Amino acid sequence: MIDEVRSVLAAASALVIAAFWSTPTSAQSVAVEEKAPMYTYISNWAIPRAQWAELDKALADTNKVLAGGSLVGYGVNESVLHQAEGGTHAVWWSAMSMAAVFDVLEQLRKTSTPVLNKATKHWDGIYVSRFYNWHPGSSRGGYTQTTSFKLKVGAPDDAVQVLSKNIFVPLLEKLLSDGTLIEYEVDVQAEHAEAPGTFWINFITAKAEGLDKANAAIAQTFNANPLVGPAFASDVDFAVHRDYLYRTEATYR
Repeated sequence: MIDEVRSVLAAASALVIAAFWSTPTSAQSVAVEEKAPMYTYISNWAIPRAQWAELDKALADTNKVLAGGSLVGYGVNESVLHQAEGGTHAVWWSAMSMAAVFDVLEQLRKTSTPVLNKATKHWDGIYVSRFYNWHPGSSRGGYTQTTSFKLKVGAPDDAVQVLSKNIFVPLLEKLLSDGTLIEYEVDVQAEHAEAPGTFWINFITAKAEGLDKANAAIAQTFNANPLVGPAFASDVDFAVHRDYLYRTEATYR
């Protein structure tokens, strides 16, 4: 009986999304296809404020390692919205294979960074994206907005792919093409350090004004198309979503 209910819900979700993208108001002009998997390693740290200046100096050596790797992107995040139990800084890098990601990790382990020994907390994650794009180049003082979502129990196995193809990517591509975004990606865990079913939407803007424009475009998409909300809500438990905001230095090739 449970499986039958799940099948009905999955079919209903697919019909809602199909109906939305067949309407004249749809922003999608071309079919969205999955890309080759891109892997991203994120190393998160909680560094005492007194050591932040020391960390900035130490990251110069880290950036030398990242710049020399076979990476498609790399950078440093500094939290804007600080949480009592959260991190303050993160170093991340992206490559088109797990081997390339871990090759850089091994190189970084050989780099002496004493300030990291003063961290109060540290955790890592590795993620994979099949929906992403960017403008090549380096950016300092940009902003990364990350939102985590949790799929509902019983959501279809391809829920993230369907939502990405039909809602997320068309909107993010539009923002990328008009220069609002530097980069975007939709991530899931490559190795499950957390419970399955979580996915993340990340985008980088060059300036704070880009956050306003991107969030306004997201709101407009939901408000202008009444089927978007039900399509999203049919698979995602929006009540447990979380937002994160970072100052970012990023390089994409």
